[in-house]
Amino acid sequence: MITLWLGALGALAAIGAGLDAFTRRLPNILCLVMLVTGLGFAFTMGGWSALGLHFAHAALALMVGYLLFMAGIFGGGDGKFYAAVASFYPLWEMLGLFVAITFAGFFLAVSWLTLKHATGLKKRLKGDFAKLPYGVAIAIGAVGYAFWMSR
Repeated sequence: MITLWLGALGALAAIGAGLDAFTRRLPNILCLVMLVTGLGFAFTMGGWSALGLHFAHAALALMVGYLLFMAGIFGGGDGKFYAAVASFYPLWEMLGLFVAITFAGFFLAVSWLTLKHATGLKKRLKGDFAKLPYGVAIAIGAVGYAFWMSR
């Protein structure tokens, strides 16, 4: 069951990362499918109490995502994607997942800024494509954290 869990998390996170990188959109339907999948795995693997802990994590992550959106750090889709990813983890993994996503975001930002500066893309990118696709960092952090936990 853990292999299916990791496969579902990885596949849905990869879809989100790809969409964010190439379209700068994280569709609500993807976030909903990911949320339901994460909560479904929680219930299947741990029953009602696990479902409650995973749901609580997703709800708190949505609040954090909303605060980051209000601060101009996240886009609205990033906040929903973060909450959907959080549904794969119980509440006690909230800090670890947040730290993993933050580290992934830091390395993505450094790489992004270096690439933009080195290639001259800074002047050519306009609109949403001038912004960092943070959904990529959310996906990398979530899957990386899952691998780190499973070692």
